[in-house]
Amino acid sequence: MNYTSLIADLTAALPSLEIRENEPLSGHCSFRIGGPADVMLLPGSSEELEAACVLLFHRGVKPLLLGNGTNMLFPDAGLRRVVLKTCPGAGRIAVSGTTVTAEAGATLARTAAAAQAAGLTGLEFAHGIPGSVGGGAVMNAGAYGGELKDVLVTTDCLDGTMARRTLRGDEHGFSYRHSVLSDRPDCVVLRCAFALTPGDPDTIAARMRELMEKRRASQPLDMPSAGSTFKRPVGGYAAALIDEAGLKGFRIGGAQVSPKHAGFVVNAGGATCEDVLRLMEHIQTVVASRTGITLEPEVRVIRD
Repeated sequence: MNYTSLIADLTAALPSLEIRENEPLSGHCSFRIGGPADVMLLPGSSEELEAACVLLFHRGVKPLLLGNGTNMLFPDAGLRRVVLKTCPGAGRIAVSGTTVTAEAGATLARTAAAAQAAGLTGLEFAHGIPGSVGGGAVMNAGAYGGELKDVLVTTDCLDGTMARRTLRGDEHGFSYRHSVLSDRPDCVVLRCAFALTPGDPDTIAARMRELMEKRRASQPLDMPSAGSTFKRPVGGYAAALIDEAGLKGFRIGGAQVSPKHAGFVVNAGGATCEDVLRLMEHIQTVVASRTGITLEPEVRVIRD
């Protein structure tokens, strides 16, 4: 595709919009893997994000929406398409009473910190989750017994026709690592509102520190990864199944099953997308042959 006229239109309509061509995706994901995207747009506000989405829609361009890139694996050859990154530009956070409203590009960690500072409890579990609010809403992010479905009450978004919509309560269709937005990649999350409960800021901060220490002690936070590689299977845990299969530390190329936590595939140095995919497939094959359980990836593998 020739992007010259598209970029000209975007520049004319949104002169402050940051536009990068042939932008390495490895710099925009926690795996540190991925070739260049043809075009990357980095809006500086929610309004700029919405305007860019509408313009792209009318030009017949379907962008890949990218938040903080913490659960994505990009191809080594890159992407021949437009990538629209919400984080951190469209990331304002506001507190009103017991409600915290965060734009899609705000990180969950920063949103949880804002809640703590306001003396609001309910988002402590999200403090250590590195993803964005938009991505978290799509996948119903969770940790340590908490999920966004427990506190997320409304989501403002653009539907597939770029009309504004507000999802409320059960309309989100939340389940484990899923929402109705998971099934609608043409929808764009703009902001989410969380209904929280008054609490003591010091107690909330202590709980956040406790959970962060648990993460540091058990997870390979010092190595590039996309978090949990596989979803939790019914009646068990992916990490335990992988460990019991003797795969902890197993390596293909630069991709390795973390010696610290078998639920994580890490970039041990110079890993390619192909290395990670081959290792994931090997894990699935070995676990299935031993247990009959097919592990479902939690990592979102992006292809053209």
